[in-house]
Amino acid sequence: MAAAGSSVVRRVEELGDLAQAHIQQLSEAAGEDDHFLIRASAALEKLKLLCGEDKECSNPSNLLELYTQAILDMTYFEENKLVDEDFPEDSSQKVKELISFLSEPEILIKENNMHPKPCDLLGDELLECLSWRRGALLYMYCHSLTKRREWLTRKSSLLKKYLIDGISYLLQMLNYRCPIQLNEGVSFQDLDTAKLLSEGIFSDIHLLAMMYSGEMCYWGLKHCADQQPENHEVDSGVSGASYTTQKEPLDFREVGEKILKKYVSVCEGPLKEQEWNTANAKQILNFFQHHTNQLFLGLS
Repeated sequence: MAAAGSSVVRRVEELGDLAQAHIQQLSEAAGEDDHFLIRASAALEKLKLLCGEDKECSNPSNLLELYTQAILDMTYFEENKLVDEDFPEDSSQKVKELISFLSEPEILIKENNMHPKPCDLLGDELLECLSWRRGALLYMYCHSLTKRREWLTRKSSLLKKYLIDGISYLLQMLNYRCPIQLNEGVSFQDLDTAKLLSEGIFSDIHLLAMMYSGEMCYWGLKHCADQQPENHEVDSGVSGASYTTQKEPLDFREVGEKILKKYVSVCEGPLKEQEWNTANAKQILNFFQHHTNQLFLGLS
């Protein structure tokens, strides 16, 4: 384990140097100081100092956390630029690059067999954030692509891949933490909060991830349904304890319907007073039902 920890320290230091050089390029290109780039650079400077100390005594968890926070800030700056420009035609390479940056912390943990569960090193919240950011980035990119008719006619198979990857990241985000099991030994003053926690919903971001997943399933069924089935696989669970590690081909309708029904139930139940909008979710559910009816008619 000590050897693995030392290996992680060296690798994190290398990645930190690469990220710092990338931030320098971004800052020069921007021509002005940016809050997120400044914060990312400061985290990497602290990382460099810690890595300069005795590597055998360095805490890999602390170093990984610093590196991850820097990556989250650095990529956030670049994501905002893409969104502001509505994802220019040549954005695919940049999107892949950002996904790669945001995947590096998890890859590092798995490659070095540091812990059976990545959350033991990074914690649930950072892992959720990494998955959320990758899924949300692909959601925004796919949203832009679905408005380009000519592109869709030529590259719907590529859209399908982006959608499946994005849905996978969002479901992964929803599955990191197990729902709180309600029993006599756990007391809550707020029953609505208790209900949300029992459903594995710990923040507004969890709700957004559910809506984004459902919407991406809708795009998949609408724009990619005519393609031949491919061996894409995804964890199809919706929340913590209920999710299965059994991989299965992604069914856009099944996954989307399951997650949007839960979204509507929560928004019109425990969160009713907060007035979350369910109109779009219900329209998509109607689309799924219509699609199912059409399939049955075609088979009869």
